[in-house]
Parts: sequence; structure tokens; C-alpha cells
Amino acid sequence: MFERINVISRRLSRRKTYTENEDGDLLESHSGTGPKLLRILGLFDLTFLGIGSTLGVGIYVLAGSVAKDLAGPAVCLSFLVAAIASGIAALCYAEFGARVPKAGSAYVYSYVTVGEFIAFIIGWNLILEYLIGSASVARALSLNVDAMANHSMSMLFTSATPIHIPHMSPYADWLSLIVTLLMTIILAIGVRSTALFTNTFTILNLSVVMFVITAGAAYAKSENWMLSTNETHSSKSAGIGGFFPYGFSGVMAGAAKCFFGFVGFDSIAAAGEEAKNPKRNIPLSILLTLIVVLAAYVGVSIVLTLMIPYYAQDKDTPLVHAFQQVGHSWAAWIVTVGSAFGLTASLLGAMIPMPRVVYAMAKDGLLLRCLAAVHPKFKTPFTATILTGSVAAIFAMVTELDSLVEMMSIGTLLAYTLVAVSILILRYEGNPAKRSVDLNGSLPWKREPTQASSRKSKFAITILCLLTVIFCLILTSIEQSQVYHAGLIILLVSSAISMLGSVLFLSFLPRSIGVVYFMVPLVPLIPAISIWINVYLMFQLSLATWLRFVVWMAVGLLIYGGYGIGHSTLEREAASFSTFMPEEDTSPLVNLLASNEETSQNE
Repeated sequence: MFERINVISRRLSRRKTYTENEDGDLLESHSGTGPKLLRILGLFDLTFLGIGSTLGVGIYVLAGSVAKDLAGPAVCLSFLVAAIASGIAALCYAEFGARVPKAGSAYVYSYVTVGEFIAFIIGWNLILEYLIGSASVARALSLNVDAMANHSMSMLFTSATPIHIPHMSPYADWLSLIVTLLMTIILAIGVRSTALFTNTFTILNLSVVMFVITAGAAYAKSENWMLSTNETHSSKSAGIGGFFPYGFSGVMAGAAKCFFGFVGFDSIAAAGEEAKNPKRNIPLSILLTLIVVLAAYVGVSIVLTLMIPYYAQDKDTPLVHAFQQVGHSWAAWIVTVGSAFGLTASLLGAMIPMPRVVYAMAKDGLLLRCLAAVHPKFKTPFTATILTGSVAAIFAMVTELDSLVEMMSIGTLLAYTLVAVSILILRYEGNPAKRSVDLNGSLPWKREPTQASSRKSKFAITILCLLTVIFCLILTSIEQSQVYHAGLIILLVSSAISMLGSVLFLSFLPRSIGVVYFMVPLVPLIPAISIWINVYLMFQLSLATWLRFVVWMAVGLLIYGGYGIGHSTLEREAASFSTFMPEEDTSPLVNLLASNEETSQNE
């Protein structure tokens, strides 16, 4: 019984390994041959890919929605908190991108460090993230075009093809379907044409953002940040006025929703196998993307809430509505046209990593291997691109925008959490890169990790994760119930002290010191903070989101148990090795020769 459990555990935790060739490319130690993707994306292409896939719904939809319902003028702080969470996760992504520049993003990172089962969970959630992300951007693009047409398009679709299903779109959005399928064809043709398309539209998108900030600043009124309670009575559930009309809890709830606006930089890591000089360009492009996107979000949210009161914002097209309210319809038209370009770039950026995660998982045998087919002419994952693009198009056609945002966030937060855990495991297990370590150093963290210290670190990391879940669960329950029971407070403080103790214990363990272009600073503190923020934001999401997430995970586990675990490349390698392993020969002749050899060695 225990032997069988041990065998299953080894199968679930088996890891992928890579070797580096003379050109600096990473080759898979297991089944390293096969179709390859072209390395044609430079630093400029990767940065604009990240900006294009990130700077979209957050600017044109999310800023007004969060300001109106959750944070008020403090929406800029919500974006800042979400940026901190994303920035810390980006540091972990940047180090992994420098170490393992392969297609698949967090999926590959976890496969190398944690094991196959966790890697499948992350990959499965990344597929969900990109599917819903693509659908939500397509839906936002359709809403902006509809606003430009004075809502005549939505009225036509409602009368022609209505949908009477709860939590679904009231009509079949054919524009979202057509646009998503068109982007799928562009992606299938080739990354080079896609990169040129994305770069052009991203430049237009940034130009619109600069126009909004400069033109909107001329109509800024500081009194919109200092509204009294009497001034907000005209609107239901408008809070108490001032800069924090919904309190600190509103800012944090807004941050959980604003986190959606920073999802996209991991598309850079997902395209790592097509990047030039990936060990340098991937971490640089990730950090540049976050800096540019944060500046854009904060600038637009400040101007937006200064132009008109937060309770008067429009949830679907806030920028267009704001310029219409100040009497400049011409500016509203510029924003509407610009938002179409910006959301198109964001849609394309959101769709690029989706087939590449499927390609990476299918290449490893965890999904159907036919999905890993590379087109002989275009050198793209053609089958995976067509399949995922078609599914995203259907999502975009029948699903409403509001119901997509939270579902996307939970999968992304889980992926970010496990990437941070992977960084901790990797640092305390040893570094595959060349390193120079002082084995006689007096400080423990400067010594080479051993198997004993590695086991201690895994135990401490497990305890840290469990304590983080307990701490965030208690903190969230206190915030929502507003009941400050003495027992809960004591348990909260105790778990916080224990978390700090786990981090302190890890800081005194030996850890690897590698020569990598970029490494996360202040390990284990930075990954621990990333884990805490991500788990906390996950608990801010609704129960319905958690239930949908459980259903998605159940489907994934059925696929892995029914297909992936038995068709994995590592499973085939292990079966092939055991098949050709020569059995031990115990014949008398062999025993005699062995005894003679031992006798000669003793003499």
C-alpha cells in the first residue's frame, strides 16, 4: 500500500530538466527533439507585446467601474496596490524567464521546479486566464463600438438573437465573435506579422492615453475628491463622500478587481521560446511593461475622477462618458476610436500566450499531442491557435463582461502564488547555473545547500503557505463581518508571528547563489510577500467565482487523471528505460566470473 502511494507520489512530482547548448539555447533533456519556434522577438517587440496585452480593459472600462462601485477617487490607490502585487509576481517571473526561457510561462517554470502535477494545475489555470481574458477584451471592444454607434448595434443583436439564460449575455454578440476569429487567423499566420500589428496598435493606444491625461487635466476639479455626504445622497450606495467614500475595505476590494488590469505581462514569459537573447530581454521587458502600465492606469484614474464625481461614472465606457459630460464630444470620438485600436492590441496580446501554453502542455503529453503541431510554413502552433481562438470567440459571444473579470483573476492569482513558491524551492534546492560558493563561510546562507537543508526548507515553505491561508482567511472574515472577537484577533496575531518565524527560519538556511542575468532580491522575503498578497486577494473574490473555479479544476483533474499522467513524455521515458533495462543475470557462470573479479581486485 505504502509502496504504491510512494510510486504515485513520484509520478506526480517528476520534473523536467534542460541542458544548455553552445548557442545558449535550452534543450529538453527529455525528448529534446521536435518542432521548434522561431526566435524573432527582440526587447522592443516583447515590451510592446506586454504593454499591448496589459493596457486595455483596465483603462477603458475598469477605472470607471471600480471608482463608481468600490473605491471612489481612491481608485488610483487600488491600481497602486494591484501594481505592487503584480510587480512582486513580475520579479519572480523575470527570474524564471532568465533561467528557463521556454514557451509555456509559469507552466514550464513549475514543471522544472515543483513537479508535473502542480505544473498541470498551473497550466490548466493559465488556459482559463487567457480564454477569459481574450473574451473579456473582445467584449469590451464591442461595447466601445456599440457606444460609438449610439447603442444601435446592441439593440439589433437583442432583437435578432436574444439569450435568456441567467449570468449570460442578453444577446449574442456577433461582433465579438468575428473580431476574435479574425485575430485568431492573424495569430495563425505568424508571430512576426502579429508583432508588427501589435506594435502599431500599441503606439496608437499609448497616444490615446496621453491625450486623455493631457486633455482631461484641463477639466480637473479638486472638489470632486472632497465631496460631502450630502452631495452623494442623490446616488444610491455612493458611500460617504471624500477621497475614501467606501473606506479602506473598498480600496482593497477595488485592488482585487484592478488586478485584472495588470494581467498580461506573463504573455512575455509565455513567448520566451520565440525571444532573442531571452535571459536578458524577458526580465527587462517585464519590468518596463509594468512601469509604463502603472503610470498609465494611475494617470487616467486620477484625471477621470477629477473630471466628474466618482458616483457619476459610466461603468461600460467611462472615458467617453467623462468627455461627453464636460461638453467635448469631439474628444469623446477620439477616445472611442483610440479605444478600438487599444483594445484590439490588448486582444491580440491576450491571445498570443494562449495557444503557446496549450502547445507546451501538448508537447509534454499532458494534453493531446496533436495540439503541439507546428505549421511547416508559418512555424506557429497552428492547431492550438485555431482551437483556443475558436473557444475564446464563443466565450466572447455569449458571456457578459462583468461575469468574466473575477473568474480570470482567481486563476491568475493562483498561478502567481505557485510561481513565488517555485522561486523559494529553486533557491533552496540549488542552482543549475554555474556558481562560486564559499563552502567555508561562517554565514549559513552563503553555504552550498545540502539534501538535509533542502528538506528543512520544503517543510518551512509548506508551513508558511498553510499559515498564509489561515491568516488571510481570518483577516477576510474579520473585514467582512466587522466583528473583532478576541479569540480571532489572538489567532490572527499568532499566525502572523508564525509566518514571520517561518520566513526568518528560511533566511538562515543555505541557499544557492547563481550567476543569472536577473534574480529576485531579498529572498525569502519578496516571494513570501507575493504569496501573502495573492492569497489575500483570492479571498476577496466572491463565492460564485470560487464555485466556478472548482468546476473548472474538476474538469482539468479528470483530463490529467484520464490522459495526461499516462501519456506524459516523462512517463514514456520512464517506461522506455524500464523496458530496455537489462535484467540481473544470476547464472552460475556470471557468479563465477564476478567472484574471480573480486578476488583479483583484492589481490
